[in-house]
Parts: sequence; C-alpha cells; structure tokens
Amino acid sequence: MQQDILINWSPQETRVAVVESGAVQELHVERALERGLVGNIYLGKVARVLPGMQSAFIDIGLERAAFLHVADLWQKPVNGDGLPANRTGAPPKPIERQVFEGQTLMVQVIKDPIGSKGARLSTQISLAGRMLVFLPQDDHVGVSQKIPAALRDELRGRVQTLAAEAADGGRTGGFILRTNAEDATDAELSEDIAYLRKAWSRIREAATRQPPASLLHEDLNLLQRVLRDLAGEATQSIRIDSREQFDALLAFGQEFMPAAAARLSHYKGERPIFDLFNVDEEITKALGRRVDLKSGGYLIVDQTEALTTIDVNTGGFVGARNFDDTVFKTNLEAALAIARQLRLRNLGGIIIIDFIDMVQAEHQQAVLAELRKQLARDRVKTQVGGFSALGLVEMTRKRTRESLAQLLSEPCEQCHGSGRVRTARTVAYDILREILREARQFNPKEFRIVATPAVVDMLLDEESQHLAGLSDFIGKPISLQAESSIGPDQYDIVLL
Repeated sequence: MQQDILINWSPQETRVAVVESGAVQELHVERALERGLVGNIYLGKVARVLPGMQSAFIDIGLERAAFLHVADLWQKPVNGDGLPANRTGAPPKPIERQVFEGQTLMVQVIKDPIGSKGARLSTQISLAGRMLVFLPQDDHVGVSQKIPAALRDELRGRVQTLAAEAADGGRTGGFILRTNAEDATDAELSEDIAYLRKAWSRIREAATRQPPASLLHEDLNLLQRVLRDLAGEATQSIRIDSREQFDALLAFGQEFMPAAAARLSHYKGERPIFDLFNVDEEITKALGRRVDLKSGGYLIVDQTEALTTIDVNTGGFVGARNFDDTVFKTNLEAALAIARQLRLRNLGGIIIIDFIDMVQAEHQQAVLAELRKQLARDRVKTQVGGFSALGLVEMTRKRTRESLAQLLSEPCEQCHGSGRVRTARTVAYDILREILREARQFNPKEFRIVATPAVVDMLLDEESQHLAGLSDFIGKPISLQAESSIGPDQYDIVLL
C-alpha cells in the first residue's frame, strides 16, 4: 500500500503523519522539551536492589529512578553459540548476585517513563543503523523474520564476512539484519558496520570520562527516525514544511539513508501541510472516546493505565438483510477501524475488544482474520488471541512510548480522569451531611454554603424542605452563595 509522510516542524514541536490511501494511519509527535528516552544510553548507578522483585532501581539522572529487571541483565555467553545465558532458556542468576548498590552500569532505555512508572532499562546494548542493529556485547548474527527464509542464510554469511574483515582479527560484535537490508549491497552493509562501530567507540570513550548518571548516547530525533524507521519501499514522498530542517535532514539522509533521502522534498504550499489530509481534525478525533464507522456503527475506546478496552456497537446500521448480517458487517468494518485506531493513537499493552456477539463460528473467524490482516501492516509487534468464552478478543501491542492521549492531554482536574462527576443532588446531600457533622463540633452563628449554581438551585428548589429541616434541627440559619468558578462537585462550608 502506497504511503506519504508529512512533516510539520516548529522550534517547539515536530509532528509526523503517515498517510495511506488518503487516510492518516499514524501520528508521531516529539516536543523539544519532552523528547522520548527510548534508545538513549546512560552511565547508571545502582540505587537499590530488590531481591523480592528480582529488580533494581538505577539512577540515570532523571527525576524518577529507572527500573532494571533481572531478565534485562546481559550475561556472558556460556556456550559456543554466542548467545548470552539469559537468551538460551537458562534461568538467570539472582539479581543480588549480579549487581550491588553503588555499582556503575552502562544501561539503555527500552521503555519511556509512563505515568508514575520510571523508565525501563536493559544492560543489553543495541545501536540501530539503517540496515543493521549492532550488538556490541554479542557475537552472533540474526536476521529479521520479515526477510524471506530463502535469503536469511546468505545475508547472515555476508554480514559475518564483512564484519570479520572490518574487525581485522579483532572482536566483531553481533548484528541483526533489519528488514530493509534484504536488497543491500556489500558496500551499503560495510558502511553501516563502520558507522555503528564508530558510534560504539564514542560511547565507550565517553563512559571512561563521564560521571555516573550521565547521558552517553542520545537516540536519533524524530526527523531522523522518519528516514530510518518510517520510510520504506511503499513510501512515495516525504514532505517537510521547513527549509532549514529539510536541508539538515537531506544531508543526514544522503550520508546514511540515500534511498529514503531521494523521496524527501520541501513543501512550499500556501496551505499548512497538515491541511492536505485534515490531519489536525484526525488528531482531535483520536483524543475522543467515540469513533464513528461509515455504516452507522461506532467504537468506544477507553484507555486506562493497565489496559485499553474497545467496544463495538451497531448504532444506526440497519441496512443488511437480517440481524446476523448486520452484526457481521459491522464487526468487519470495526476490525479495520480498530487496527487503524491502535496505530493512530499508539495504544499499547493489553487490549480487550468487545465485538458484537456473533452466532456463527465462520463469522467470528472471518472477523479475526480481517483484524489480523489489518494488524499485519502495523510496524509495532502485535499478538491476537481468539474469542474467549465471554465473546471477547484479547490482544497485545508492544508499548515503548506514551500513547497520543498521554502525550497531548492530561486528566481533568474536576473528574481526575474518571470521565464523570457527581450529580448536583449527590453534592447537595454531601453538603447536608457535612453541615450536620460540623454542627456537632462547632457553634457558629450561621452556616454558609458556597457551591455551583446547579447545587444551589437544587437546595433552593427540590431539596428546600430537607435544607429547612436541617436548619431547624441544628438551630442555626443556613445561607447559600452560588459560585460558578468552582468545579461541579466542589463546595465549601463557611462558619460565620
């Protein structure tokens, strides 16, 4: 499927939209003050070891300590295959026998801080190039599963030979061939090997002179990652609306990614570049709960810290011949829309999909097949299970960075992220109970209620009898003051 990449740059923010068949499929945002940390390499200091959790907290100079699990600790190879012990199926040594408080470790961020959780780290260092990923601590050569099996052995052999020649008898390190290395020439692979080894040398040299909790290597910025990670054979054009950044990105691309750089152009149109495909409108929709389908059905997307739920509804769709066909067609359309929403919103972790109940097993299998087909276009790893006994589909999508909603929005100060606030009647009853509680402890001349106009109206109208009864019971007058500037379920009781 052909795709276009649009880049909107400003000094404070870079936004990238991936458009396929005229529809926005992915949105990437990077802010100058909030750049992601994934891929960054630090000289960390062990702050605390937790044997019960088989993990450690590492100080890397951030506000919150980062998290290192025993499974992410690199271990020296124990046999001749070049694989570390923790990647051969052998159980790792307990973390308390591998690290200690105050120890200095070179670590790499594999997950950004999300919510209240600190960054997740690994001591298995990897450096990504255009065609190869360099594993300086390993000696094996791996190949992407997306490369045809018939080519893997030949590519593996070429890289082993080129790496050995470049090392000139020294240690070669390990490599993983990325998908776009399928048609690479020996010259291109050699250039990548040289670039990655040079970057690793700079990192090791910095580690010898920098103090603990220092940044040793920063991953590519979003503009550069567009050429490295987003551009592919299906990419027709990459348009950027900044002349200065176009020149810088072109120079970078011509040195490291000439094929992707050849598709780069400077957008000079009068309309903002994101207006070409209504990208800003898509961003607004991606922050909402409801996603309308063309048939009249709709999705409800709810994101929590632990998981995301997606509910499919028929809505106003009644066009099919019978109810089963209506449900089936709605679910098929929903499968396509769900795959798009996962990419658009960058939703990760556990995802529960509640399709409309289908009686026929073949309809269920067809919907699952459509969902898997659409997810196959996702560059992020996904796993989809079948329908559970309750008719739910459970799936996972790898999460490495914050979702679009987490990046662009924050919990409401009034509802604290719940999406709901208490009714005026509920608040009114809370106020009556609070006055009774305070009347037992204090002896003011008067109680004054400060609340929203809706709550004050409720107390003056429908709840006036209860308010008067409370005033008689405590023997004190109760006055009301409407204040529109406070939240819908906030109030104050003033003792006069």
